[in-house]
Amino acid sequence: MRAVEQHLVWTLAPDEPAAVQLMDTVWADRAGVHDALATVTDLRRFLDGRPGGPVGRATSADLARARTLRDALRRLAADVTGDDRPGAGTAITEAAAVAAVNSALADAPPPVLRRVEDGWQVGAGARRSVPAVLAELAMEGAALVAGTDRPLRACRAPGCVLYFVKDHPRREWCGVTCGNRVRAARHYARVRRR
Repeated sequence: MRAVEQHLVWTLAPDEPAAVQLMDTVWADRAGVHDALATVTDLRRFLDGRPGGPVGRATSADLARARTLRDALRRLAADVTGDDRPGAGTAITEAAAVAAVNSALADAPPPVLRRVEDGWQVGAGARRSVPAVLAELAMEGAALVAGTDRPLRACRAPGCVLYFVKDHPRREWCGVTCGNRVRAARHYARVRRR
């Protein structure tokens, strides 16, 4: 299994919101920073892992839109979290990031009213498509960025470029691996000082 595929399996863990999972398709290891959305196939795997089932055909234009949205959300997340980590940044400006998120939001299908067994339901009206899923991700990402409690965090473990939602007061890293790496480095530093 390619390293990117291994990362996608990890990224699709249900403990992070989908927008954070999209942001975390940029990841790092000892070999450097990687992009888990390198191909249309990578995008399909990512989108098909979302609730609601497969999205249908994805194109290279959809891949470009997804990567632009991801970079925009990462840029806005960096602003909210005060993230200045090397390798975590994007070249997109704040104005371009806001425009990209708003463009994705505009692709959301309008809600429709429909009859259900025990009454009425308001829900998405259009068939599930790549732009519609990207609009959902943009909405969730915008809510995280605009949230007043600011639970979105940048992992400060050395070499990490991921974001996470701080869902516990003691949570400091994106995952167990980063936490263990930081604790091991602290222990090693204490032992060396003796």
